[in-house]
Amino acid sequence: MPHVWYVSFETHKRGLLPKRRNARVTRTFETETEAKDFARAKFDEGLVVFAGTLNPHLPKRLIPSGSIPLWLEGALQEPNDARDGEK
Repeated sequence: MPHVWYVSFETHKRGLLPKRRNARVTRTFETETEAKDFARAKFDEGLVVFAGTLNPHLPKRLIPSGSIPLWLEGALQEPNDARDGEK
């Protein structure tokens, strides 16, 4: 089964760097459940988390950081333009 979901998160800032840096790490997952479990762990650490589906998976999903709590609770609705049979 190919990886369909990704979770991207900002890493903790370490040390003193001369430039401001927002380092990100992205991991991919086969299922939304795996992605949610990983995202929940990072979110609980206080990190900024984003998630979504990888191309060419349809329907395209993008979960911005502000919607992560709703997505983790299962309260975030799927896009209205989702085609029948493509979940």
